[in-house]
Amino acid sequence: MATTGVRVPELVGLSVPDARMVAHQLGIVVASKDLDGPSLGALTWPGTWVVVAQEPACGAVVARGGYVRIEFRRLPDEGGGAGDREPRDPLPRPQAIEEAAEPTKERREPHPGRRVR
Repeated sequence: MATTGVRVPELVGLSVPDARMVAHQLGIVVASKDLDGPSLGALTWPGTWVVVAQEPACGAVVARGGYVRIEFRRLPDEGGGAGDREPRDPLPRPQAIEEAAEPTKERREPHPGRRVR
């Protein structure tokens, strides 16, 4: 059974999760330079990590299921938060909460026979 080759995509500049997803869709595996070392997920958590080098280079052909070894760097944290991904919207005013809880009042239309001045 012949193994088909896969052209290696450009991974440099992508975040590590994006690089893994792109490679997975093509049928290849992204790993750190040390294949016997800790997993890529363990090396790149927490924080945002970006691919800075890859081996083999973009355009090379590897066997389906083959490896692309990457080097990566952590981006500095923006804002120094706890790393949660929830948006930071301001809390609503207490008055707005009370107004939203009140039942809506139906708007009264004038009686058809009356004129509104």
